[in-house]
Amino acid sequence: MRVTPAPVTSTTRGLLPGAQMSDAYFLILDDVTVDARTAAVRIFARVPRWIRALMVLRNILVGPLGLKTGLADRPPASRRIGLFPLIAEAPGRVLLGLDDKHLDFRIVVDVAPVGTGHRQITTTTLVRTHNLLGRTYLAAVLPLHRLVVRAMLAHAA
Repeated sequence: MRVTPAPVTSTTRGLLPGAQMSDAYFLILDDVTVDARTAAVRIFARVPRWIRALMVLRNILVGPLGLKTGLADRPPASRRIGLFPLIAEAPGRVLLGLDDKHLDFRIVVDVAPVGTGHRQITTTTLVRTHNLLGRTYLAAVLPLHRLVVRAMLAHAA
């Protein structure tokens, strides 16, 4: 399956007003039974080892700065998908995200029928920074973010 960049719609952009960064990627599946929750679980429940290693490194580096590391303040499993807190859910859309002192982010997983027997899964990331730390953090992780998102979205297949 091929992961392809997509435009971010104004409706999706409105889920995090003031976001300074947004991107979206999609892939087409031959599975008409996939809904947004199923897609989100496929994307985020099993993280490749190299991405887990990056997250461990991230937590080691940002923990002393007082940023959330996801370890202590993780919501119960029923209120998250993978590491990400669940904000809202509908059959065609799952909204995940977190607010922190340096930035807020949202991950949107949309699933829509395309043609006969296909579903398009689109993953959109929105980030709103609050301060210099947030802008610096975003600049540092953005190149890796694009690789990680593409790899994670490929899991949906």
